[in-house]
Amino acid sequence: MERDPKDPRNLPAAIRQSLPRTAWWAVCASLAVLFLYPLYVMLSQSLKAPGEAAAAPPTLYPHELSLDNFRSLGGDTGINILTNAGNSLIVSLGATLATVVLSTVAGYGFARLRFPGSNLLFFATLATFMIPFQAIITPLYLLLNNLGLQNSLLGLTAVYTTFQLPFGLFLMRNSFSAIPRSLEEAALIDGCGILSALVRVVLPVAVPGLITTALLTFFACWNEFFAALILVTDQDKFTLPVSLSVLASGNLGSVNWGVLQAGVAVTIVPCLVIYLLLQKYYVGGLLSGAVK
Repeated sequence: MERDPKDPRNLPAAIRQSLPRTAWWAVCASLAVLFLYPLYVMLSQSLKAPGEAAAAPPTLYPHELSLDNFRSLGGDTGINILTNAGNSLIVSLGATLATVVLSTVAGYGFARLRFPGSNLLFFATLATFMIPFQAIITPLYLLLNNLGLQNSLLGLTAVYTTFQLPFGLFLMRNSFSAIPRSLEEAALIDGCGILSALVRVVLPVAVPGLITTALLTFFACWNEFFAALILVTDQDKFTLPVSLSVLASGNLGSVNWGVLQAGVAVTIVPCLVIYLLLQKYYVGGLLSGAVK
């Protein structure tokens, strides 16, 4: 016989059953407000008219929507944010492509093609995580200068690829290790070679790991500041984080907050859109590979 929740005798039990769900929604709502409020402030500030954006104290919402701050990103402030965003896109996509390709091939080799010292070599590669980037920035600068790649987007892409490759290798090696060998054995029996089996059979199953590697690499390169600041000196080759730091420093102590927040929006929005579109693959890649 079912218990009637409207019966006064059953109210305490009904409250106990509903309290955990209510508490869960309260916690989720609080966290949502905590994380979304800074985004709201950024967007509202960027959509204010220049005069209202500089008002003190700041207004809670734009009284008049304006795109003047976004129009100023084209060079009105002395820095072409849109050009710098293009530089960031070129460097991030190049490093992401190189990291995914190299980590896929190397990860498959470490996962499937065992050879003497393979585990030692793998752990030696992972040991590079313990080397602080700041500790080797001077040798990197001198090396790129000798190769003629200092102050170039190609040299910056190579540096990003070098430092993202160990973690990408870790993700892809674990992703391939989670895939049953029987899939490849069946492909080899059907006449496929090792490379053909990798491309036709294994990679479609390892898509979550591939997308996870690509997302983490892209986000890290897109937001990286220190290497771009040191290795690139021409203003027209600045990446987006460097140009935003110049805006944040202001001109003669005056900071154009509206334009700065518009630049921050240009930085954040693409990452949010990419993550929301690919989040199911990202979570799957972490669960199947990164925590194996």
